[in-house]
Amino acid sequence: MSKPMTLNVHVSGALREFVADNVGEDGVYEYVSEYVRDLIRRDMERVDQVKFERLKAELHAAFAAPDDAFVPLMDVEDVIRRGRERLARSR
Repeated sequence: MSKPMTLNVHVSGALREFVADNVGEDGVYEYVSEYVRDLIRRDMERVDQVKFERLKAELHAAFAAPDDAFVPLMDVEDVIRRGRERLARSR
């Protein structure tokens, strides 16, 4: 398992009040660290969902393409070359 990371975050004003409202006796979380870990987990889930939606869109487009849009590939080097070319065009 990886070594834990310690974070020091300074919040003030409206952010501080918002955190205070969510932590402690009146909040959902007992400790600020618990709240931050939950926020990070939710953000990880959001990023995973975005990646999944992109994959679904690419698969949908691939399956909707006409048969003549598909190009036979000769070998793995051909696949890698075409992938690199596609990546270069997208930048």
